[in-house]
Amino acid sequence: MSILKRAISADGSVIVSAIDAKEMISRMEQIHCPSAVVTAALGRLTIAASLMGYNQKNETDRLTIRIDGDGQIGSMVAISDSHGNVRCCADNYIVEIPLNNKHKLDVGKAVGNGTLSVMKDLGLKEPYVGTIPLVSGEIAEDIASYFANSEQIPTVLSLGVLVAPDLTVKQAGGFLLQLLPFADENCIPVLEKNIAAMPNITTMLENGMTAEEIALQCLDGLSPNLLDTGEANYLCDCSRERTSKILISLGKTELQNLADSQEKIEVCCHFCNKTYQFTPNEILSLIK
Repeated sequence: MSILKRAISADGSVIVSAIDAKEMISRMEQIHCPSAVVTAALGRLTIAASLMGYNQKNETDRLTIRIDGDGQIGSMVAISDSHGNVRCCADNYIVEIPLNNKHKLDVGKAVGNGTLSVMKDLGLKEPYVGTIPLVSGEIAEDIASYFANSEQIPTVLSLGVLVAPDLTVKQAGGFLLQLLPFADENCIPVLEKNIAAMPNITTMLENGMTAEEIALQCLDGLSPNLLDTGEANYLCDCSRERTSKILISLGKTELQNLADSQEKIEVCCHFCNKTYQFTPNEILSLIK
């Protein structure tokens, strides 16, 4: 499991969530077996979804982040529940491109230009959807831009995935810091100083810092208090029942054609690669 910590300043005007996401992103890597740059990109998106989902109020709330880029990865989707549990998928998992001019994985180029969409399913008639153009394709900057433009919330977001030479995940994590509407502007210089003094997220994790220590470090000088602790996992909620409903949505004609083929139908989940098989007779029963 991955550990989530949430802290708040003494006056309640600044809140930060931090996560050590190594276990979560390692599970993602084991399922999808992506190349290094895709592990970094999809990992960052998944960590962001976990942090944002954990901030949801209701048990049944769901949050989806989707990036549609013109880079080699194509589209990426990450879905989170209110506990920060996530699942994700991408169009292309194997992308091989040169390192950027900083000799790091070139996530921005692999993602390319395009749009970022955030959908919040809060149990209302229609989900809330906000869409913005990608700023850099580096994920964290794009999501911070979404908060600034679509929700008018000043946000600092740090995301990181450190990929080992054997393509396993060495470290992964992030933090999400946000100012609430009534925040005292005097706290801004303190936060800026704190953020400027902090190494990147994977360096902090590599040095042994916990999610709690990272959250409290963000709010140093503001008398922070720990709000809560969460445990998040890479967790897919697919099932045979859900898959049956998806098949039913194809309609009677398409189901009849599948049954007439007299072959077993295999449906694979994009998020966890689990497969569900249906015989022609089972397809006929779905028509009924």
